[in-house]
Amino acid sequence: MEHYGLANVWQQGDFVTRSILIALILMSLLSWTVVLLKFWNVVRIKRVTRDTERSFWHSDNFEAGLQKLVGNSASYAGNPLLALALSGKEAAEHHHQTQPHLHDRMDISDWVTRCLKDTMDEIVTRLQAGLAILASIGSTAPFVGLFGTVWGIYHALISIGASGQTSIDHVAGPVGESLIMTAFGLFVAIPAVLGYNALTRANKGIVSKLHRFAHGLHAYSVTGARPSSQTGRSELRLAATSTAAVEAGNGTAKWQ
Repeated sequence: MEHYGLANVWQQGDFVTRSILIALILMSLLSWTVVLLKFWNVVRIKRVTRDTERSFWHSDNFEAGLQKLVGNSASYAGNPLLALALSGKEAAEHHHQTQPHLHDRMDISDWVTRCLKDTMDEIVTRLQAGLAILASIGSTAPFVGLFGTVWGIYHALISIGASGQTSIDHVAGPVGESLIMTAFGLFVAIPAVLGYNALTRANKGIVSKLHRFAHGLHAYSVTGARPSSQTGRSELRLAATSTAAVEAGNGTAKWQ
């Protein structure tokens, strides 16, 4: 009595069949690695931003808030709020120091907006890293498995024709065994697609929160205070003793 299954596909398969199986296994391992690493990164970023954003805006001054961000994570990748805060600080300082030059022609609001946008683009790029791999695996794995099925059925029919045994019990086994490749391709593709959709949704939530934080930094850079409309709670506005003061006559924020 013959035994059919994935193990038998490997044992009886030729170079092409085994190559397809190896490719599907590698695609599965790669997709699960990306999904697990990206989900861990999303959870970590959400925890960091949740713990530090509120404490930052409750600080007595900008430097104190910045120290809280640095204390939580000393790297840009570990805390995107830190990257945005430093970008806003450096943009305001740079605009003030280079006013006699080209920046005379650019308003501080436009300059800070540009710098914060550049930082946001870098953060979004890091968040989206690896998603293209999941999309590629999710879209190609079923076709790779289907190719394995077609190849297996082709060779199964040739073997059946050569043996002369055309009864259903001799045909169903090899053909059904070839269909396993299609099922394996779907097994690889479905987690990749679900992971891609879940990560895309999670990244959108993170980016939305970072945009709100960036808007608050922009208002702080230009006016020295965060508008209450950002959160709807006046207690989150920076104190009047903020270290960013607006110079009379030109609206330039100084960070001390």
